[in-house]
Amino acid sequence: RRAAPRSGTPGARVAPARACAYAVVRRVFEREAWADRALYGEARRLGLDARDLALATRLAFGTVQRVAKLDHVIAMLARRPVKRLDPPVLAALRLGVFQLTFLDRVPAHAAVTESVELAKAHAPHGAGLVNAVLRRAAREARPIVEALPDRTPAEAALAHSHPQWIAELWFEVLGPDDARALMAANNEPTETVVRANTLKIAAEALAARLPVPARTDGDALILEGPFDVFGSREFREGLLVPQSRAAIAVGRLLGPQPGERVLDLCAAPGGKTTHLAALMANQGEIVAVERHPGRAEALRDTARRMGTGIVEVRVADAAEPQPDGPYDRVLVDPPCSDLGTLASRPDARWRKAGRPAELARLQARILTAGASVLKPGGTLVYSTCTISPEENERVVTTFLADNADFEADDLGSRVPVWKHPTMPQHLQTLPHRDRTDGFFIARLRRA
Repeated sequence: RRAAPRSGTPGARVAPARACAYAVVRRVFEREAWADRALYGEARRLGLDARDLALATRLAFGTVQRVAKLDHVIAMLARRPVKRLDPPVLAALRLGVFQLTFLDRVPAHAAVTESVELAKAHAPHGAGLVNAVLRRAAREARPIVEALPDRTPAEAALAHSHPQWIAELWFEVLGPDDARALMAANNEPTETVVRANTLKIAAEALAARLPVPARTDGDALILEGPFDVFGSREFREGLLVPQSRAAIAVGRLLGPQPGERVLDLCAAPGGKTTHLAALMANQGEIVAVERHPGRAEALRDTARRMGTGIVEVRVADAAEPQPDGPYDRVLVDPPCSDLGTLASRPDARWRKAGRPAELARLQARILTAGASVLKPGGTLVYSTCTISPEENERVVTTFLADNADFEADDLGSRVPVWKHPTMPQHLQTLPHRDRTDGFFIARLRRA
């Protein structure tokens, strides 16, 4: 198949998946685009089917994830720093070296030829360099990568393509073996999970309707084949939403009941909000707070699509107490460093250097604001999608020390496979161990 011709699109034969991945890589590193949004935008433009989308995702996400290691190989084979290469040339090299080094089922001639064609279309003067470097890479890239040591955090950061500050954090928190395993897992495809919207369809009925095999786990479906979730009729009809098993557990552990008042802080994009509404059988009230007007409007659209009639979206600062408490249950899901989702958000590792301390201060304010409007006897869940003690257990420990009327539930006894390694009353999922996003979850009760 030929990529749709347009200005700046190669005229020779380039697989649609490669054309899509190349565009995504350029948008991420040249325009600071989010990889997932860029991917689905390009996939829609090119009209990719589910199989091509799966390959484009593997190529684009894998290249973005491993860019530090790829640049190390390129610099060695090109005999010049990557900063001296034109961006379209560098993108073609990164995409080609990724395929030659990490994808066994991609023919080397296809990886080389189509990368050269991409360079010809976007930087003709650099096509010769791309051809020469990739032909060397076909022979030499894997030995270079396999020889990289990972004994120290600095070595592991390059060997597993993570910023050094993340490697240092996880070596200290998890120990060297788990840190290496976690970084390796972050460079592999994640399991594909969707949550059935039980307001409209049962999980078993949804599984029977999907074109790929799926295993059910409550209202979660673990898919066993490529499936274009966002392009599917089921998504448009509000029958499902993509959500990891760890994220789904957050709503289950909050446990909202029909008829209750629930506060959801930092609610966009709405996966957890709509899950709470389903758990409540669309009976009661959910106040979903989101500071950004655009994200709040997207949340309203999600709630309408999912048929959740009990959600009130409020544009407000989650760090300030809401004026209409008390609430039976509160979900505090604040902004975080996203270190538990580096496999599904491949560009996140390159964005938030040094931010855990800054984020922890904001998280503490949001937790305090949520707790202030929780009724006596009420339940609050604090969750993040990161693996960072400063943002997780330290925030909760400090809050409990300052608020004697709150105590932590023992979630480790309820979900022992996800028990936090040093604070067993809380949960910490780990991608390399649990095959899902890395989430911290604490459940607090007010006396």
